[in-house]
Amino acid sequence: MRKTIFALTIAAVAGAGWLALRWVGPKAVSAETFAALYATPLPAPAGPMATYHLGHSLVGRDMPAMLAQLAGHDHASQLGWGASLRDHWKDSVPGFAEENAHPAHRPAAAALASSDYGAVVLTEMVEIRDAIRSHDSARHLALWADRARAANPDARVYLYETWHRLDDTGGWLERIDSDLARHWEGDVLRPALARHKGGPIHVIPGGQVMAAAVRAIEAGEVEGLTSRHHLFQVQADGTQDMIHFNDTGAYLIALAHYAVLYHRSPEGMAHDLLRADGTPMAPLSADAALALQKVVWRVVTGYAPTGVAAQPG
Repeated sequence: MRKTIFALTIAAVAGAGWLALRWVGPKAVSAETFAALYATPLPAPAGPMATYHLGHSLVGRDMPAMLAQLAGHDHASQLGWGASLRDHWKDSVPGFAEENAHPAHRPAAAALASSDYGAVVLTEMVEIRDAIRSHDSARHLALWADRARAANPDARVYLYETWHRLDDTGGWLERIDSDLARHWEGDVLRPALARHKGGPIHVIPGGQVMAAAVRAIEAGEVEGLTSRHHLFQVQADGTQDMIHFNDTGAYLIALAHYAVLYHRSPEGMAHDLLRADGTPMAPLSADAALALQKVVWRVVTGYAPTGVAAQPG
């Protein structure tokens, strides 16, 4: 009996120590402080900004290449298979060799130490709840922001909000609606801001743009598109990919990045871009492109953490 009690005591102490370790560090900034940080929009950049992307397949190769064509800027990236910010920080990135076998790859630590990039776009792995629970998301977002601004204090640092699987049991639209404030802001961004003292980390609301586009598509407002599945890949065996965008989805998210980074409406921009390998993206009609462009601008200008000024009306 005494041995059992001793073992339980040791386990309780160890558990308390583990919890204490999890509680060490700054708390999240308050809702009021968070709102105040984004009350004043960023000034629009004077011209193209070399842009660095750190993430995984919801960044991919094609979306940054499309964005670069829209913006006329240089870009580089580091990707992985479902890689978290912690994976990148620890140089332990699943699928590193495969995902970075392309000319736009540049190792993250060297890229940010170079001060070559005016914009640094960071994203977290999904499932976002797993990233928060097991990958210390807020801490690693702050560490990457620290690194970017140590070399270039004027760097604009962004958190790219993504999405989860289409077949999520909580509902795809429902989770995008709730996860922004609860997880992306509440569990990742606000705690990171309590640690990072270099200024705001702005947001590219990719999940919000996807959800708004799907609502428009399924309301019959986008020519030629009728379902959320029209933004996502179909796999080689003909089955629906539940999370990775196709060319139309990549184009949509490139528009979102463009609108946030450059504070310009993407309405009327080109819709016949090239993939990263130089092949043309799948055709998209001018009317469909314009409808998606309008959705992007409405979402971006309606969310203060983008740093883009709200538009009248």
